[in-house]
Amino acid sequence: MRDNSFQKIGQAAKAAAVGVETVRFYEREGLLPKPKRSAAGYRLYPPETVARLRFIKRAKHLGFTLKEINELLSLRASSRANCGHVRARAERKRDEIDGKLRELRRVRRALNNLIEECTGEGPLSGCTILGAMDGK
Repeated sequence: MRDNSFQKIGQAAKAAAVGVETVRFYEREGLLPKPKRSAAGYRLYPPETVARLRFIKRAKHLGFTLKEINELLSLRASSRANCGHVRARAERKRDEIDGKLRELRRVRRALNNLIEECTGEGPLSGCTILGAMDGK
């Protein structure tokens, strides 16, 4: 007889709004503990699995990598960690995103300059955008 609070993989995935393959992938990556198995071999996930899946999903939306998410999960399980440890990781992520935004603005300015120089007419051999990409 199995504990009804445990869910099969499809039920856990649906409750967390992720795919079954995502659950399997997170399990392989060590983000989810290995689940118990039923007598028939089905994976049986405890209720906290759905909360953990949702945590992973939200952290990904904030730009954290799976490695960083694993570190956050490890901090949560550590008796020596505190909010300062989590804040430091969030600050590093914010700074990384700020750097990417600066780079994207630089690329956008360069692309805008190419677009402004292009008349949009004539043969491709005279295209200033393609020429710039060729280094001409």
